[in-house]
Amino acid sequence: MAEYTEAEIRDLTRKLLDEVDHTKVDQHTFRGEQFDRGLAFVQFPEGLGGLGLSSRKMQTVVDSELRSAGVPYHDLIINPIGIGMGGPVVLTYASEEQKKRLLRPMFTGEEIWCQMFSEPGAGSDVAGLATRAMRDGDEWVVNGQKVWTTLAHVSRWGMLVARTDPDQPKHKGLTYFLLDMESEGVEVRPLYQITGDAEFNEIFLNDVRIPHENVFGDVGGGWAAAVTTLMNERVALGGGVPKQGSGAIGDLVQIWEERKDSMDEITSSVMRDRITELWIQAEALRLTNWRAREGSKSGNPGPEGSVGKLMSAEMNQKIYELCMEIIGPEALTFEAGYERSRADGSSFARGFGLKYSFLRSRANTIEGGTSEVMRNILGERVLGLPGDVRVDKDVNWVDVPRN
Repeated sequence: MAEYTEAEIRDLTRKLLDEVDHTKVDQHTFRGEQFDRGLAFVQFPEGLGGLGLSSRKMQTVVDSELRSAGVPYHDLIINPIGIGMGGPVVLTYASEEQKKRLLRPMFTGEEIWCQMFSEPGAGSDVAGLATRAMRDGDEWVVNGQKVWTTLAHVSRWGMLVARTDPDQPKHKGLTYFLLDMESEGVEVRPLYQITGDAEFNEIFLNDVRIPHENVFGDVGGGWAAAVTTLMNERVALGGGVPKQGSGAIGDLVQIWEERKDSMDEITSSVMRDRITELWIQAEALRLTNWRAREGSKSGNPGPEGSVGKLMSAEMNQKIYELCMEIIGPEALTFEAGYERSRADGSSFARGFGLKYSFLRSRANTIEGGTSEVMRNILGERVLGLPGDVRVDKDVNWVDVPRN
């Protein structure tokens, strides 16, 4: 397995920047070059966007060099579901032909991806899902409904989990499919949020046909691929290593600097203490994620990835709640207005103002696994504490009572 020094990775990245001026080419061209040079996912094999490294550590070096050069493209804006979750799943479960076909346009943002797990009756208990897939020769016929599907309306590919054997316990009768979102029978409807945006969707699947070759992993073994997706999702949502003082905590410090002179001495002192405490927490999380990235191996993350997701979600909410306290009654108005809007690309936020961010942060402790689920995972799978009582775990799905 090839290895590179940090200096060599910096040189490769700087060569990319010297030879491909990001200010003179479009996103797809620049990121295509980045992929072709192995600087997209450095731990992936050569020819698939990587350099075959044994660790993801050096990706931090690449990303840092690109940020310093002012390259505006960020994975979580370009194709958040695809790059954060789809890439590792493709690498782990897809055929060699599919890897070559799917990974490059995923990274460039030419083909957006979505995740089709949650259903009206299966959210935190996603293994209880009811969408059915039945084999018909070399195809599978899928019927059911999915919900809270981010960016489905602009996606080319969907990572779909469906039930292929209801006579098995809920975790054993699932199969993981790659769904072409342009297939006949796929209907996408918007779900509008408190922000006025509709980044989420509900999807109705009516006799949708999927080629058998688009099964990822084994038939009936979809739970393993689903866990791979979820573990990478939590790292993507909570495992970032931003520049010190940037992001949510940067927003808080900025509004404090703007408004502190209008506060009385006692209020100012209390606010300063609260901001300092949140700054310390934000920096501890950033450094924890940095350490995790530095020590990470190639392959998929384990349950420890839930730490960053849990802490970043709850910290984001605390930060923007304090921002609202600082601006006072002004927080009752919303600068973006309440007009409904629909993202026309992979970037799903139409505004990044404080009030928008406060409203959007309410979803942080739900999406990608609720904070309660994260604590269960950490308690059971990291700390080794006794698990919750699961009375339906070994009961065939078809025999589990439902409303």
